[in-house]
Amino acid sequence: MFIYFGAAICAIAVVIVASRLVRRTRAVEDPDPDGPTTGHAGAMLSALFLLAFAIAIVVPWTTSDAARTNTYTESQSISEAYWAAGRLPAPAGPHVQAELRGYVDLVRGPEWREMRDHAELTARGWAVLDGLRREVLAIKADTDEMKDARGALLDRLAEISAARRQRAADAATVPPTGLLAVTVLTGIVVVLLPFLAGARPRGMTLVPLALMAALLAAGTYLTIDIMHVFSGALAVGPDAFTALNADLQRIAGGG
Repeated sequence: MFIYFGAAICAIAVVIVASRLVRRTRAVEDPDPDGPTTGHAGAMLSALFLLAFAIAIVVPWTTSDAARTNTYTESQSISEAYWAAGRLPAPAGPHVQAELRGYVDLVRGPEWREMRDHAELTARGWAVLDGLRREVLAIKADTDEMKDARGALLDRLAEISAARRQRAADAATVPPTGLLAVTVLTGIVVVLLPFLAGARPRGMTLVPLALMAALLAAGTYLTIDIMHVFSGALAVGPDAFTALNADLQRIAGGG
């Protein structure tokens, strides 16, 4: 952060020094609001704002799409694990299936609220998966069929854990604070630039300026609203796990 401030201060110092040096030459004065200095600064500020705004929109949008896809990957792994657990004898198989159903209820309920409010996963979800792995590893596999069933279930549990880790990373991912700060600051400067340049817009000339300010404010708020993957305008919902819950009930019922 100090480096950013240092770079900004150095840039301002360069402008001040350059203006002092130019005064000693025969350069033309430029006090007009529509002069080349204001035009150049306005164009560059607009370009900087558009660049920062585009990045602040595209990065969360891409992250949201990837996170949504990952939820379906995790739910598919749970479904495959549920089928694999059905190959195990009682009571191990039915117990693992019951734990998987409980895990789905946990994820689409309390855990999703935790991700939405605090951008993190629950410790209980990790405990459920760790307990399932220990339970499956403890199953005695006396036949090749049992070994295959246990191995397949362990592979599916590993896939669930990997998708869960990715979901935890997605929940904690936010755009850089500096990027949002640049977006907000450049948006404010772009709106105030005519006044800073000495212009005094009146009457109907205020209408387009006000419209631009309103749209910039709405766009800037949007960049803040979509920062978190599991909350805001682009929030990823538990649709994959809600659909999976119905599938597991169907599989359990033999339908």
